[in-house]
Amino acid sequence: MFKKISLSILLVSAAIFSHLASAQKSEEPKQTAEAFLAGIKFQQGSIKLPNGVATLNLPETFRYLSPDDTDKILVQAWGNPPGAKTLGMLVPANTSPLSESGWGVIITYDESGHVKDDDADSINYDDLLKDMKEASVEANEERKKAGYGEMNLVGWAERPSYDKQTHKYFWAKELSTGQTENTLNYSIRVLGRQGVLVLNAVAGMKQISAIKQEMKSVVAFTEFVEGNRYTDFNSSTDKVAEYGLAALVAGGVAAKLGFFGKLFALLIAFKKLLFVGAIAVFAGIAKFFKKKEST
Repeated sequence: MFKKISLSILLVSAAIFSHLASAQKSEEPKQTAEAFLAGIKFQQGSIKLPNGVATLNLPETFRYLSPDDTDKILVQAWGNPPGAKTLGMLVPANTSPLSESGWGVIITYDESGHVKDDDADSINYDDLLKDMKEASVEANEERKKAGYGEMNLVGWAERPSYDKQTHKYFWAKELSTGQTENTLNYSIRVLGRQGVLVLNAVAGMKQISAIKQEMKSVVAFTEFVEGNRYTDFNSSTDKVAEYGLAALVAGGVAAKLGFFGKLFALLIAFKKLLFVGAIAVFAGIAKFFKKKEST
């Protein structure tokens, strides 16, 4: 079922991706990395997301980027397709997003209804992984047509785990993109009254130990505001989603939500520095971040 959903979305969107890929390849970065970072506003403290449904009470170890600044990082620095709609992004406070050790947590929101968690104890994650692997292989044909490299699902980097008390769900996938190091996608889903808050961390597999620890912190400080929490659900007035927990992991929910906003999840699984001379200015980046921390 999940395989069919993913493929149908990809087929519908292939022509648009082709256009986006051409546009992306025609744009060459003209800034130095240090100048680029100077145009990014790193925010700290208590952050209310743009749609108002949730808050992030950030510790000193994290910074928040607005949707506009997030787009700059994802597209201009990391080489992802343009056009994604996010609620912003979290980045570690002591690491540049342009460095090889840099990583981030992309935030979006699926307002498609209240997700029932009745299937929490019945999901066979081995079978689900098998379906997802097959879907990733077949989806590569459309990625190639759109001008992007292959992306294959290797396996779980951390098996899915759902907390029935907090209604928070997390898992991690290892993906192969043809680069020297495999990519780590660490996913958090916070279930709410009318939808799901989606947080996806993108990093390299070498960072998995640090990411696992940091994402526990992200799970803890991310909360829906009163009136939008899972327990605020009103069966008389609120819509129930047409999918359960398994679909959240498999990505099948993409078929029922905005075509690009959700399909973005299939393409965000890589980070490839695009800045000319980025390696040469890493010393400058470190200096820039020290300057930020002292202000």
